[in-house]
Amino acid sequence: MKRYMYVGITFIFLFGTAFLLIQSEKSNDNVKDWSFNATAIEACTCPMFCQCYFNTEPAAHEHADGENAHFCKFNMAWKVNHGHYGDVNLEGITFWIAGDLGEGWEDGQMDWAKLHFDPSVASDQKEGISAILAPLFPAEWQSFSVEEDLRIQWQANSREATALLNNGRAGEMHLIHPETAMNSEPAVLTNIIYWGAPRHDGFVMMPNKVQAYKLGDNNFESNGTNGFMITVDINSDDI
Repeated sequence: MKRYMYVGITFIFLFGTAFLLIQSEKSNDNVKDWSFNATAIEACTCPMFCQCYFNTEPAAHEHADGENAHFCKFNMAWKVNHGHYGDVNLEGITFWIAGDLGEGWEDGQMDWAKLHFDPSVASDQKEGISAILAPLFPAEWQSFSVEEDLRIQWQANSREATALLNNGRAGEMHLIHPETAMNSEPAVLTNIIYWGAPRHDGFVMMPNKVQAYKLGDNNFESNGTNGFMITVDINSDDI
């Protein structure tokens, strides 16, 4: 789905007052050592493959009145393969980010994003993930909020991937192996930047049957649009 895709703009990721502790920690001499290797199931409203990785605005969508609007409304469901924040183990935890990149980001701003943790994630693990998300997603958001903890179900293989937020009542993604693939092997796009990740294993392209965020005024749904999986690797030495 997304990233800062142009040179010359430095983004600052805003997590709001709940995460001001990150900045205070960065000012200390003893900044915690951390590492993060995680896999995302991700989808958005753009056609396959999301043009946000190559442009400074999302795809256009036609309204009922015939007018076009640009937006990229996305869901990400993350599962940590292995990692730590100081002495806090992050392995196996899950979290969900839903949002919209907005009409474009030439001005350095994106629209909104909401973060949900699974209820099993402890407070010190949330602190670690919050600190790690800042360099992984170095963006300026008009609105970024930490929402209530909700159960996250996450399952994936080489043929399909499914993620549910609150058993699908709050959000869902179902991705499938592309019908246009030449064989059963994953269809992988490599050598394209993913946000602030210095390393990843490529975009495993899997269009969605459905991707939806169902909470509040920002709810949305799309069918048959962009989807992929990606495994990123980043650590404190990269920053």
